[in-house]
Amino acid sequence: MDKETLLGEFLTHMAVEKNRSKNTLEAYRRDGARFLEKIGFTGPETLDALSSTDITSYIKSLRAAGLSAASTARALAAVKGLYRYLAQEKIVKNNPAEVIGSPKLGRSAPGALSLREVDRLLSAPCEHSAAAVRDGAMIETMYATGLRVSELVSLRIKDINMDMGYLATRGKGSRERVVPLGEVALEKIRRYRETARPKLLKGRASDILFVTSLGRGMTRQGFWKMLKKRARAAGITRKVSPHSLRHSFATHLLDRGADLRSVQEMLGHSDISTTQIYTHIATARMKQVYDKAHPRAK
Repeated sequence: MDKETLLGEFLTHMAVEKNRSKNTLEAYRRDGARFLEKIGFTGPETLDALSSTDITSYIKSLRAAGLSAASTARALAAVKGLYRYLAQEKIVKNNPAEVIGSPKLGRSAPGALSLREVDRLLSAPCEHSAAAVRDGAMIETMYATGLRVSELVSLRIKDINMDMGYLATRGKGSRERVVPLGEVALEKIRRYRETARPKLLKGRASDILFVTSLGRGMTRQGFWKMLKKRARAAGITRKVSPHSLRHSFATHLLDRGADLRSVQEMLGHSDISTTQIYTHIATARMKQVYDKAHPRAK
């Protein structure tokens, strides 16, 4: 079995049996190909000959080469997943990766924008072209719902309930969730659908909500570049990304008393511990307010 065949069968297994997303599969493809290249793969016997020490040394070499902690952890996950699959299919006799523990990643507080920055971003004057109307509706929708950028660009016309004020989306693991939409976001979507979208489609048909002048759906990369441009136009000097808006959505809700479980559901986190990172930000801000305002804080 050559390298390409082995890797292809592994990715098919991860897609069909494990229901991994397209992005995860692509990451596993890169990580798996790099690993097989590094060990000089010539067949399953190459993998059988490795020890847990060999794999640990490989992972350490990635870190030493400058790979981030998160990327290194993902690379190890790919190797462990590959071995698990091969052992299950009896392609290899040994699974030296099984005993290697995944590294614990420290969590840092995400870079949420301030309310003033969000207001500047959403209110910045811009041209009234069809593309600009679409861009404004997309940014407003992301901040209003906390969608991932992949979820935003995948929205279809049928996913938006304009009368009831919510949208439906499928996130990681194809889990469907419903997220409320505010009046401002609804109005911008309504204006986009009525005035800008027909101009962009030019008579072409599409069920994708946010389309380009080519009649295709906006890409993640296209949205990211547009967002950076709008942030610069709004005079925001620090880095702004789709994640910034998602983080801002969660942080601002918690700042105003939203309960953690509701925010978890709207973000589409399967584990509430993932959402709890946002409470660190809210807690820090409350402490600042307390220290400043309470007469006996100091």
